Amino acid sequence: MPLLPFEASFEEIITHPESYIDSVFSCLESEFLIMPKGAGFIEYPVFEKGYEKLKATTNGFLRLDSSDILSAVLKEPIVIVVLRSMLGFTPPEWGYVTTQRTGIIVSQGFIRTLDRKIRMAPDAPMSINDDSRKKLKAIVDTACDLLSEGIPDVDWQQLHRLDKADTKFGIDGIANLADMGVPYAMLLYERFLGRPFAGHRDSVSELIGDSLESAIEEVLSNAGISFRKTRRAERIAGFDQAPDFIIPSEFNPQIIIEAKITEDDGTARDKVTRIQHLGELSLAGQPRDTPKYEVIACIGGRGFGVRREDMKKMLLATRGKVFTLKTMDKLVEHTRLKEFRTK
Repeated sequence: MPLLPFEASFEEIITHPESYIDSVFSCLESEFLIMPKGAGFIEYPVFEKGYEKLKATTNGFLRLDSSDILSAVLKEPIVIVVLRSMLGFTPPEWGYVTTQRTGIIVSQGFIRTLDRKIRMAPDAPMSINDDSRKKLKAIVDTACDLLSEGIPDVDWQQLHRLDKADTKFGIDGIANLADMGVPYAMLLYERFLGRPFAGHRDSVSELIGDSLESAIEEVLSNAGISFRKTRRAERIAGFDQAPDFIIPSEFNPQIIIEAKITEDDGTARDKVTRIQHLGELSLAGQPRDTPKYEVIACIGGRGFGVRREDMKKMLLATRGKVFTLKTMDKLVEHTRLKEFRTK
């Protein structure tokens, strides 16, 4: 019996699915310990510089004057990133709270663009128009108010977002922790609640997926195979959701490739469901053994190695055509892609 599912017949996979599930699991690799930095990554010395600027501006966090902090932000924009870290908010959350408290509309688009612009050039003084300055002032005002106030009373079954070691007791708590240092146990507890590098991992999720798609592109290009790589949310006739790759083109789809790296089993399940749907579309109005196009899955990450039943569904939907980064070199040889090879 062949070791890998794409080397087996569909009948062998149906007869011995557990063996082929094991073989795919053995090829899955997880890179969750390593993340790409990506454009706009803030190195610690840069972040620390912003922290020290904010600390000096506020006299060791004893006085949160929004006008002084706004001036510091305009001179050294990285200060705004430090201020957001103290709040523990995402940019859209900060924008929403600002709009709610000040009545000045700070849209997601505005604050996301502002955040990215700062991360791309954290040391470059900001030059903004009057409207943007008004919004930026509202953002800083809101942060100063929230950090000064501390947390309000909430129901015992609820947890306030500012119920953190540094912000729970308002400005006094911030000043005390800045002076003495955060207890390590509390720091670890807050990391446990939010998981380390969560914000950065979310911001580079597309880059993590790009490594697999780039590997597929390289294989196809090296073989001289014509292909169409779709864009996110692109509409393709005949598909309710555009596949990641179509060979040779969307006008004559003969092979469909779906690609995904995930460390989360829920996300993996969603992709399995998507691949099952493509398998069903390929057989609509067709004899069982002659699908309209071949469906191939290229996967990575520990998320796909959690549920055996999901892997079985994927193997059946693709007729065994499941590949990982470790088996990517066999992609052309063991699929219909070899029919389109020109090199």
